Amino acid sequence: MSKPYVMHGWHLSFFSGKTRALLQYKNVPFIDQEVNALNLLWRIPKKTGAKVMPVVVTPEGEWLQDTKDIAEIIEQRFPQGATLPATPRQRIAALLIEAWADEWWIPPAMHYRWVYPENYALFEHDAGKALLPHFPAFAQKRIAAYVAGTLRGYLPSVGIVPAQYAVQERWTERMLDVLDAHFAKLPFVFGSKPSVADFGLFGPMYGHLSRDPWPKRELIAKRPHLKAWVERMNTVKAGSGEFLPGDAIPETLNPVFDAIFGEFYPMLAGIRDEVQKFLPKLKPGRRLPRALGEIEFPMADGRYRRMAMPYTLWMQQRILDVYRALPAAERASVDAWAAERGAPEAMHFQQDFRLERVGLHVKAAA
Repeated sequence: MSKPYVMHGWHLSFFSGKTRALLQYKNVPFIDQEVNALNLLWRIPKKTGAKVMPVVVTPEGEWLQDTKDIAEIIEQRFPQGATLPATPRQRIAALLIEAWADEWWIPPAMHYRWVYPENYALFEHDAGKALLPHFPAFAQKRIAAYVAGTLRGYLPSVGIVPAQYAVQERWTERMLDVLDAHFAKLPFVFGSKPSVADFGLFGPMYGHLSRDPWPKRELIAKRPHLKAWVERMNTVKAGSGEFLPGDAIPETLNPVFDAIFGEFYPMLAGIRDEVQKFLPKLKPGRRLPRALGEIEFPMADGRYRRMAMPYTLWMQQRILDVYRALPAAERASVDAWAAERGAPEAMHFQQDFRLERVGLHVKAAA
């Protein structure tokens, strides 16, 4: 290889942790480049159409954006240690956990970062030095404050409002207990090597919950098996380990899939309905807004309200495409497993339109 890949990201970033861990696992030669203000505000949008991180630049000069697209290309070029299980139940289950981790876990990650002021000093330090390296401290603090203000402005759109703090925290602590109990039994989600499910979960667990001081101390340190998994994900390399034989789904994951089918799926249905209502107002070829109307769905022992994000529905569409491409007998096996979890129609989610990704947005396919 003439030159290495370059990953533009932050350790603070939810999705950068996911991509960095994958590159390390696959033994990809890469430079870990912190995103500075020039790249974030000008170069990355010019190359990808969005102010976003992480971005991976290939040795051929391709600028890759969206962690799923990045992962697909890395899998093709570095096939050792495949992260997508070959068997149907594990494959679909892994993709479901990845989508759930990518989308459902954004509010908990943002909640713990921004609701607890103790975390701000780390954000100010890391973001300021990354955005304006070699600048004086006052300039670094000022730009970090500007970015922090922008990010805090997104909190209500994902439901982070005082009336919902309690249900958010009850849900998160219960689910962290579930994951801790699972990793007491297995080193990774589906066996002795990581899958796309592990890399998805690593996004919120590393960048936010395991680095920000309050959740690191109060949530992760108190769950030793989850903490050990985070440490493994930072060091594991492809070359050994297997997924569980017999297409088995560990029983310790049952509460995870109960949450996916009982909470995440109702959220998806709400997003679908909002998109369906909005499409007649949209000119052909125009992208959907990043957020639509407010939706409500179950969470823990209560209800949760947030804006509908069409991007999440595009991610579910990708999973259904994988399911539909399976042979009939394998689809039947997946359906039987979903039925065991009380969701026999999960892979027959009704959506009367297709979506295409455009940067951080989606549009209706022609």
